[in-house]
Amino acid sequence: MRRLLYSLLPLLLLLLQPWETQLQFAGPRCSTGPLDLVFVIDSSRSVRPFEFETMRHFLVGLLRSLDVGPNATRVGVIQYSSQVQSVFPLRAFSRREDMERAIRALVPLAQGTMTGLAIQYAMNVAFSVAEGARPPEARVPRVAVIVTDGRPQDRVAEVAAQARARGIEIYAVGVQRADVGSLRAMASPPLNEHVFLVESFDLIQEFGRQFQGRLCPIDHCSFGNHSCQHDCVSTFGGPQCHCREGYDLLPDGRSCQARDLCNGVDHGCEFQCVSEGFSYRCMCPEGRQLQADGKSCSRCREGHVDLVLLVDGSKSVRPQNFELVKRFVNQIVDFLDVSPEGTRVGLVQFSSRVRTEFPLGRYGTAAEVKQAVLAVEYMERGTMTGLALRHMVEHSFSEAQGARPRALNVPRVGLVFTDGRSQDNISVWAARAKEEGIVMYAVGVGKAVEEELREIASEPAELHVSYSPDFSTMTHLLENLKGSICPEEGIGAGTELRSPCECESLVEFQGRTLGALESLSQKLAQLTARLEDLENQLATQK
Repeated sequence: MRRLLYSLLPLLLLLLQPWETQLQFAGPRCSTGPLDLVFVIDSSRSVRPFEFETMRHFLVGLLRSLDVGPNATRVGVIQYSSQVQSVFPLRAFSRREDMERAIRALVPLAQGTMTGLAIQYAMNVAFSVAEGARPPEARVPRVAVIVTDGRPQDRVAEVAAQARARGIEIYAVGVQRADVGSLRAMASPPLNEHVFLVESFDLIQEFGRQFQGRLCPIDHCSFGNHSCQHDCVSTFGGPQCHCREGYDLLPDGRSCQARDLCNGVDHGCEFQCVSEGFSYRCMCPEGRQLQADGKSCSRCREGHVDLVLLVDGSKSVRPQNFELVKRFVNQIVDFLDVSPEGTRVGLVQFSSRVRTEFPLGRYGTAAEVKQAVLAVEYMERGTMTGLALRHMVEHSFSEAQGARPRALNVPRVGLVFTDGRSQDNISVWAARAKEEGIVMYAVGVGKAVEEELREIASEPAELHVSYSPDFSTMTHLLENLKGSICPEEGIGAGTELRSPCECESLVEFQGRTLGALESLSQKLAQLTARLEDLENQLATQK
C-alpha cells in the first residue's frame, strides 16, 4: 500500500500544482523566433474578481512557455474597460520574472467595455516602434490576443479591419457572455483558427494550450496550398499573405488590389482625399469651398460662434502633455474664422482653482489667439471641473467678458478638455450650463471618466463626447470637432444670424429710398404746375 502511495505521489503533486504551471509544455521551451505579442485584457465591471484572478494566472502560465527576450518574443499587456491602460509596453521587460511581477500587481479598471477603443490603442500605440515594436521592414510578426467576456459598447469591425490591414494578427478569445459576432468581426482569417469561445474563465487554459501549439515554427508556405496572389509569409499561426509594394490585401486574406493613392502619398488634403485613376484630388465637406491651393477648405464664415475652452491644467496632465493640449487647441482655432464679427474665442484653465487666460472679447484674429494659447502657463495641482463649469456659466459668457447679447442669437459653445475624474461635483453646473443654452462638448484623454464626460456634454452624447486614450494620439478627434463646432456643418447650421448694423443699414436704405421718391414726386408736381402755367400763357397769347 505504501509502495502504491509513493508511486502515485508525483501524479498527486502535479494535480495540486496551480494550472498556470500545468499549462506549460513538458520538455524545453518552444523557440518561436522574433515575435511582438500584445495581450488586450478586458477588465470591465462584468469580470468578477475571482475570474480576473483566473485570467491573471492564465497570462502568467502562458508567459512561462514563451521564449522571451529582446531578439525573441517581446510581450506587452494592456487592459481596458471604459478607458485603456498600458500595463507594460513591448519595450519594458526582457525578463519573464519582471513581466509576471507586473501582471500580479495588475488592478482591474471595473468600468465599461470599450473593446474598439482598446484595439485602436493597440494599433496606434502598443504596436508602435516607440513602444518597443520592431519596425515593419523587419517583418517581425505582430500578434494581438484579445480576451473579453461581454459585448463591446463601441464598434469593433472597422478598427479591427484597420489593425489587420497593418499586419496585426488578431486572436479573439471570448469567455461566458462574450458576443460571437463581435469576436468574428475582430479576429483574423481563417476564423476557425483565430476565434475561441470558452464557457468559463476556468476553461481558458484550453485556449492557452491551443495557442501554444501554434508557437513552434513551421514553414507553412512550403507545405500546403496557401493561395496567396502575391507573397506568402510563414508566421507561427500559419501562412499569411502579403502584397507587393503599391497593393493592399483584400478581406479574403489572399487577393491583392492596387493601393488607394491617397493612402500612399502625403496628399496634404485638409478634409478628404479622393483617388482618381493614377491621380488624386482633395475634397471639402458640403458648405465649404476648396481653396486656391487645392488642399485647404474655406473656414467657418457662414455664422458666428462664441467659443469658450475649459482646459484641465491639473498635476496628472504633466507639462509635456499640456504642451500637446495647447497645440491641439490651436489646431481647433485654425479652422475657425476668428474675428470680432465672426467667431470669438476665450480660454479658461482649471486645476484646484480657475483662471481666465483670456476672455471672449480680447483677441480679434486667429494669430493673436494662437499666440496667447502658446503663452499659457501650466497650473498643476487638483481637478475642480465643477468649479470651472460654474466660472464659465457665471463669468465667461457674460457681455462684460466679450460674449454677444442673447438677442443676437449667437450660439454659445463650451468645450471642456480633461484627463481625469473631477474632485468636486459637476452635476449642478453641467446641467445649469445647458439650461443657459450653452452647447457643451466634452473631450476626455487617458483616465477621463466616461460618465462625467457624458454628464458634461449636450445630447446626443455620441456627437458631443470625444475620447482619446493618449495625448499623443488625440489629433484624430479634430475632424469630429470640426464637423460639430463649424457653424455651416454643426450647431450653427440653419441658424439665421442678423447683424444690427445690417438691419440698421437696411432701414437706412429704405428711408433714403422713400425720401428720394418723395422728393422726386414733389419735383414732378412742380414741373407739372409749370407746364400748366406755360400752356395757360400760350393760350392767352393766341
